[in-house]
Amino acid sequence: MPTTSPTTTEASVEARVLWLRYQKEIAAALIVVLLAIIGFAGYRLYTVRRNATASELLGGAKTQQDYEAVISRYSGTPAGASAYLVLAQKQRDEKKLAEANVTLQKFVENFPEHDLVPAARMAMAANLVAMGKDDEALAIYQQVASKYANTYGGPLALISQVPLLKAKNRTDEARRVCEEMLTKYRMPGQQSAGPGDNRMETVWAQEAMRQLRYLKPPEQSKPAPPAASNMAPPMIAAPSAAPAGPPKPAGGAPTPKKP
Repeated sequence: MPTTSPTTTEASVEARVLWLRYQKEIAAALIVVLLAIIGFAGYRLYTVRRNATASELLGGAKTQQDYEAVISRYSGTPAGASAYLVLAQKQRDEKKLAEANVTLQKFVENFPEHDLVPAARMAMAANLVAMGKDDEALAIYQQVASKYANTYGGPLALISQVPLLKAKNRTDEARRVCEEMLTKYRMPGQQSAGPGDNRMETVWAQEAMRQLRYLKPPEQSKPAPPAASNMAPPMIAAPSAAPAGPPKPAGGAPTPKKP
């Protein structure tokens, strides 16, 4: 007849002893885990419903008050973030550029990790250009080009500096921006067997090349023209007078003939 292994019997006894000794603590831990699971599921359900309600409210918004209501009631939702951007665009369409920049700045402050932060910053710069504040717009373009260099906003902010620099007659800086564009934003092409750079240019590099063609070359110092001489060239000098012959005798005497 098969007999029970002593090891199995000892493990069963130890499990019973452990349960009798710590059954309250184990039951409490199980209750905590169960409540955490229920709470997480409830939070997810609440979040889904809240996001759905916010999206529905945003879809029906038409006026500035409607968008502000979405922002105030559902500020932490994706619909709340989108409401900032849609409201800013509506304000721009109504020529309220300063108010649009205030809305975009609030979006950047409340959603600093949002994927559309570079686009919001670029929109702020465009509004500043429309208001004639080129220096402030140029500063934003430089910040976006530096901070978001690896996003779509980096090269766009970089090339957007060129027209502003050209308008300020800062041609050398505009040329340096185009050269930086050519250095940073190119795609590696098929390597050739021979030496040389065989990289394929991207759209940004092509735009930088186009801008470079319209930039004036740097002015070089021209050699000074030679000093004008007071002496006329020999070819155009006045002809000299013919040499004078022998003096004629006085009294109209005839000139003696030569032998």
